[in-house]
Amino acid sequence: MYNLSSSVSWKKLEQLADQTRHEQISDYFSADKKRFDKMSLSLGELFLDYSKNKISDEVFASLLQLAEHSPLRQRRAQMFSGDIIKVTEKRPVLHTALRNRSEEPLLVNGQDVMPDIQAGLKKLEAFSNKVRDGKWLGYTGKRIRSVVNIGIGGSDLGPNMVCRSLLHYKHPEMSFHFISNVDGQHIKKALKSLDPETTLFIVSTKTFSTQETLLNANSAKRWFLEKTGASAADLGLHFVAVSTNKAAAMEFGINPDCIFEFWAWVGGRYSLWSSIGLPIALCIGYDQFVELLEGAYEMDRHFLEAPLDQNMPVILALIGIWYINFLGAETQAVIPYDQALHQFPAFLQQLDMESNGKSVDMEGQPVDYATGPIVWGQTGSNGQHAFFQLLHQGTRFVPIDFIASLQTDEEAEQHHFALLTNMLAQANAFMNGDITDGQQDYTSSPGNRPSNILLLDRLSPRNVGALIALYEHKVFVQGAIWNINSFDQWGVQLGKRLATEISRNIERKSADYDQSTQGLMSIVKKHLNKTKKAQ
Repeated sequence: MYNLSSSVSWKKLEQLADQTRHEQISDYFSADKKRFDKMSLSLGELFLDYSKNKISDEVFASLLQLAEHSPLRQRRAQMFSGDIIKVTEKRPVLHTALRNRSEEPLLVNGQDVMPDIQAGLKKLEAFSNKVRDGKWLGYTGKRIRSVVNIGIGGSDLGPNMVCRSLLHYKHPEMSFHFISNVDGQHIKKALKSLDPETTLFIVSTKTFSTQETLLNANSAKRWFLEKTGASAADLGLHFVAVSTNKAAAMEFGINPDCIFEFWAWVGGRYSLWSSIGLPIALCIGYDQFVELLEGAYEMDRHFLEAPLDQNMPVILALIGIWYINFLGAETQAVIPYDQALHQFPAFLQQLDMESNGKSVDMEGQPVDYATGPIVWGQTGSNGQHAFFQLLHQGTRFVPIDFIASLQTDEEAEQHHFALLTNMLAQANAFMNGDITDGQQDYTSSPGNRPSNILLLDRLSPRNVGALIALYEHKVFVQGAIWNINSFDQWGVQLGKRLATEISRNIERKSADYDQSTQGLMSIVKKHLNKTKKAQ
């Protein structure tokens, strides 16, 4: 049995954490003039500088040893070959197959999944081109001008983030909207400015049973019919679905030819590469969507083939493990110095915390070490005037990932130069601080705060695809080393189940609920009855 915390590699890292606790990152640079060259690497148009980390050569070597002694290599091979690694549901995990750009088959239970994936892409291509070219017409013969994606979790966060990251590529005559929150004000605000005759709704739900998505979808359907007086047949020109449950989508009123299917082995937070990426293809164009896939595929091959000490996802994962398990970090800040990436931290929250927010290992035993960090952040330079004070002078130890693109529009070059120099200054200040002669007062920043810097040549579909895949694989590596299942989310399922039960039981008292829940249910029931009487 794999016992992480009692392994020789783990014990060695515990010793090194104690021995190096007071070492300064800046001293590592003084001792090694080639540290930046040694601790940076490129892949395509991505550049990673990880030299500003509180990691000595011996620590780095020991972290690599930890990875070598873990199930990482085995599980990586299993994921790429289609073996069952989502053990709780007895399924493979094949988001990498969705962006496989090679001609190689991938067998699952003896069947090649690649023909189905290619057929799904062809359907995505045909539909997105038809809508973008103005050949898909609404029920009054007008072209589609607005696209509304209705989903939640992976059916929203990934497509939403990518579309906003790549607005430079957006169709100039179309607008894109994303509705996820079950709060009625969200959909009300989104629909207020839209013309139902020129609006296309995408209902994105894997099972077509997600409570929040169906509530929003039915509200959108009711809005459309009330505003237009259209028939149920007309509905099919304005509503399409992305789902594995074709029957339920058809029952909703969606034309079977307009249901974009995918497969049970597509995990929600890894689904933007599948038909869930339909809003991306509509927004930036199918050819650019393929570039997104190609960028991710390039990172996949790097992750699979590069030596561990030159492997971007592995390096980022090991750095995170060092801080989480040995230096006591509880959070990970992600700070994009690019406004287009402002939703990237929110996307990573689901990717990381839903994947590795686990306290039981693959054998069903409680772990005795920390697992996934709390991921948070926002764009710089806004963060500099909000929470950076705590990062510079507070008592919390918070590692930081800075992300930026080097190129921008010509008219914004002055702004972009200021943005990049601010990022470099912050990373420098976090590492070096400003204490002189060993004297610290209330104006001083102690420094010795670590960071990674990720630079993209430009915000292109290919580079965004590679960036997303980089973090996907980082999360996978950490899960493999921690010996946890990164591909289920039973805590999320529990909340969904209880929400359904409470909505059914709101009219009656039940000993099944604690006193607090019963009391709050009573308040909600009274409010609902009062509202009904007022109507």
